[in-house]
Amino acid sequence: MKHILKISLLLSIAIFFIACQEEDQTFGNIVAPTNIVVVPEIVGQDAANPNGDGSGLVNFTATADNALSFKYSFGSAVVNAPSGTTDFTFSDLGVNTYTVTVVAYGTGGVSTTTTLEVEVLATYSAPADLLNALVGDGSKTWRIKSESPGHFGLGPVGGVVPTEWYGAGPGEKSATGMYDDRYIFNTDGTFTHIVNSVNDDPTVNPEGTVFGREPLINELGPHSETPNGADIENYPYQDYSESWVITAPGGVETINLTGLGFMGYYTGGNHRYEIFSRDIPNEMIIRTTDGNSEFDWWFIITSQEEGSSNELQTIYNDLFWADEFDINGAPNPANWTYDLGTGDNGWGNNELQSYTSNADNVIVEDGILKITAKADGASYTSARIKSVDLFEFTYGRVEVRAKLPAAQGTWPAIWMLGANFETVGWPTSGEIDIMEQTGQDKNTTLGTLHYPGMSGGSANGGATQVATSTSEFHNYSVEWTPDVIKIVVDGDVFHTVINSDALPFNSDFFFILNVAMGGSLGGDVDPAFTEDTMEIDYVRVYQ
Repeated sequence: MKHILKISLLLSIAIFFIACQEEDQTFGNIVAPTNIVVVPEIVGQDAANPNGDGSGLVNFTATADNALSFKYSFGSAVVNAPSGTTDFTFSDLGVNTYTVTVVAYGTGGVSTTTTLEVEVLATYSAPADLLNALVGDGSKTWRIKSESPGHFGLGPVGGVVPTEWYGAGPGEKSATGMYDDRYIFNTDGTFTHIVNSVNDDPTVNPEGTVFGREPLINELGPHSETPNGADIENYPYQDYSESWVITAPGGVETINLTGLGFMGYYTGGNHRYEIFSRDIPNEMIIRTTDGNSEFDWWFIITSQEEGSSNELQTIYNDLFWADEFDINGAPNPANWTYDLGTGDNGWGNNELQSYTSNADNVIVEDGILKITAKADGASYTSARIKSVDLFEFTYGRVEVRAKLPAAQGTWPAIWMLGANFETVGWPTSGEIDIMEQTGQDKNTTLGTLHYPGMSGGSANGGATQVATSTSEFHNYSVEWTPDVIKIVVDGDVFHTVINSDALPFNSDFFFILNVAMGGSLGGDVDPAFTEDTMEIDYVRVYQ
């Protein structure tokens, strides 16, 4: 028996070594790359501009025999370039000479290194207010503003309307791995991407997931996630650092990230994010073109955490006009008139109701204005009152205390329209939606401005959560000044737009109060709907 065991052991060892030898044979020869050639192309370089056009941008192409991938080192910035091509923006002002190190990797990880020098001109210096906005005191952290309509979306390459073709609704992408990401623009020029901001307590955990485009996200490495359409959701990834620099090609302020750095949704491309708008404090609208040159991808980023307090500091405290709704019956005719009929009369939006002035639809009772939408056979009635030609004003703080309808399909609104609407049309007149609520989400309040270039589904808006909007009264407000427009709920600002002479918000506006049914924001109406009411305690204007 011992003899048999020894023979079996020897056979097993022999088989093991034969198997190892066979695996070694399939690995192939380990060969270091040779003949590395790196060609720099300084953008804008010609006889008159030997160091480029001042953008500081240089395109690099590396080739080598037996090379599988490449890595570039630009000082502290390291860029992986599997194909050998990459670009880098040198930002030190003036003409400077930079040493670039390129590593070519071959089979088995063996490598060969070369260096070269490039002399590049950079003439752009980012404005101090932009740098301060991005960096702050050094601890500023950015995120995708998930609570805002259109915080993520797409449109045509070179388009000028954010999320022109698609914009995500508030919280729509909560299950993708995008909303818990955080981005830090450090003072030393490094960019930190935290892929899961909620798992770092009490100790830092670099593991998390990200969101990206199939197959472009494969640039981050192989994965086993099943695509959801053209998306890869919850792609496992780890915290990382790259470098960032601001340039302004064509006068457009642009955030440049090195390597595979990205924000929001991985789209490949050149990892440059144009700043479309930064008028709102602690918020930016940015866009990038994907690696297929197929779409522009849009994002709203904010440095404020969701739900953080942003208490309004008003400059208007003197009561200028009010309707306290303290006389029972029809709304005060000195303050209010009516829109009547169906959407054919000019309000459209595929709404289903017909507006009336009947007491069943609009009445003041016990100090409360009640606008009631009712089922009327196969259709609906409701009311829409307005202060046009009766009370119109420019600038001030508006406060409307209201309780909203709860039924699916109701679309309540408290809003203002430019008094020149009849002569210049919409959106040239401008529109300020102090409060709107969709027919399907009764926990979210929308505040929106419409004007040329920012109207319809691409308007300039924000959203906030008001969980008891249908069971309790809340204060819906706007602070409207020559410099800024702030939309507010219960004293907290949730959307801000910088006002200017270029916008239509510097002349008289009038009020509109209504409850629509169905339509673009009302959506499907509950088949069992009978009636529901928006109740308004008062409308006040302070100047």
